[in-house]
Amino acid sequence: MFQSFSETSSPEQGPPRLAALRAEMSAAGVDGFIVPRADAHQGEYVAERDSRLAWLTGFTGSAGFCVALQDKAGVFIDGRYRVQVRAQVADVFTPVPWPEVSLGDWLSENVAAGGVVGFDPWLHTVSQVRELETSAGSVTLQRVENLVDRIWEDQPAPPATLAFAQPVELTGETHEAKIARLSAGLGSATTAVLTLPDSICWLLNIRGDDLPRTPFMLGFALLHAEGSVTLYVNPEKLVNLGDHLGPKVRVAPVEEFLPALTGLEGPVQIDPGSCPVIVADTLAEARIKMIEAQDPCALPKACKSSAELDGARAAHLRDGAAMARFLCWLDHQPPGSLTEIDVVTRLESERAATNALRDISFDTICGAGPNGAIVHYRVTEKTNRQVEPGLLLVDSGGQYVDGTTDVTRTVAIGTVGADEKRAFTLVLKGMIAISRLRWPKGLAGRDMDALARVALWEHGLDYGHGTGHGVGSYLSVHEGPQRLARTGTVPFMPGMILSNEPGFYREGAFGIRIENLIVVEEAPALPGQTVPDMYRFETLTYVPIDTRLIDTGLLTEAERNWLNAYHTEVLERIGPLVEGDVSTWLTRACAPI
Repeated sequence: MFQSFSETSSPEQGPPRLAALRAEMSAAGVDGFIVPRADAHQGEYVAERDSRLAWLTGFTGSAGFCVALQDKAGVFIDGRYRVQVRAQVADVFTPVPWPEVSLGDWLSENVAAGGVVGFDPWLHTVSQVRELETSAGSVTLQRVENLVDRIWEDQPAPPATLAFAQPVELTGETHEAKIARLSAGLGSATTAVLTLPDSICWLLNIRGDDLPRTPFMLGFALLHAEGSVTLYVNPEKLVNLGDHLGPKVRVAPVEEFLPALTGLEGPVQIDPGSCPVIVADTLAEARIKMIEAQDPCALPKACKSSAELDGARAAHLRDGAAMARFLCWLDHQPPGSLTEIDVVTRLESERAATNALRDISFDTICGAGPNGAIVHYRVTEKTNRQVEPGLLLVDSGGQYVDGTTDVTRTVAIGTVGADEKRAFTLVLKGMIAISRLRWPKGLAGRDMDALARVALWEHGLDYGHGTGHGVGSYLSVHEGPQRLARTGTVPFMPGMILSNEPGFYREGAFGIRIENLIVVEEAPALPGQTVPDMYRFETLTYVPIDTRLIDTGLLTEAERNWLNAYHTEVLERIGPLVEGDVSTWLTRACAPI
């Protein structure tokens, strides 16, 4: 099993650890200290060594931060974690709804005028600190050594796993060609600083196992305009690469990264959205001119090559067959006979049976009844719930060498009420609206997110997360810069893979989410079309949607036609990959409505 069910949250440890942190704050001469859920690379997953927020507070969500003051400590969480945080932190911590309450406003209100709040400059980006310095009023922000590290006596060592090459047959482009292409586009910059591990792994066609669920190797890199890369990483991580990196990539120990910055000739390009403050500080102290621009790997990585898209399609067919076997098994279990852990274990075993699974792409979310309303719920031995009649939400994915998958299905367990069916159908209408969409070139996620919510809004309902995120190619299941959300400002371009996952959650009762992965493609011209360039989505995920949960009276004819056509294609694509009882079940699950 990749997934474990041990309880990683320790709320009872929060009070003494907070007290120890406050003592360090006094010794450092600061009135507060910010503890983010971040490492120096600003990724979603962090190594155990960098899990400072969870260690201090008990909160294990993938986003958020804590601000510890001498008289209070706020844990800032977004809409996905409002329920989870209350179950994981002791009452010495106060949950703060974020971004509704901004950190700057909270500091202005809770820190005395002239107060000093410390932060670790490795763990905060240039943009974050710049915004905070503007919004925090009279509060002074001060760079300090990490105060949590001072009190974390058994802090784990940094990860030291071995990197491996990603074959060019799956990437579609050699890393030498990528380096040449991107370095030529640096404009007036002589060097671009790369701190995001997925950018570095994508650029060099390598992967690693430094982090859970994401095949990353942690390190830093400099992309030079003359067509080479300097990679800063512990050299022992590269012993299995042989001569893969070649002469265009120079390797140096990670400890040399900051000192090397002072010897660069400017201008040097940094991405303020991901670059740690300490990098900008180091360049500024050396009087090296900086140019701020997006990570040069971000868009090329997001727009998948034809080889990467072919790999994604193959991975989704393999994954779809595993999901069919799983859903068939689940459908044959009597209500009340399973626990959430039973469900997660079986699903992972079906993916493992493909003999192609490298890891799961995130810890499977399996929420029965009220646990389904916890958006990023992770079942543990402590929270494990019987799967009783009602709704079961299962959000899961696999990491295969040719692609990354992410699919959510909400299924009926026994008898389900009319209220749940109505909500499920409204969510489905939103998912279908995105799936059927055609749009002019230049639109971004913020232009489309509302379409997934209209049916819910008409009934006074909504959900507190974005509709979709970008997905990598055997990289992170959550990849930018594209987002299908109110905050998505990057125009969608062909080759971008996104999730399409509207939902609805009734705290204490049930949760609903339906998710497919989709890829942007050019739309064929229509008769009389006047818009020169239009795009649409190709669906990658082929897994039946539970038609037992649909109130068909709420669907339009177009929506019904889309669903029936989708299920016809599921049967055509997945049917040949399964047999016996699974084939019979799949035929029934894909029957038209």
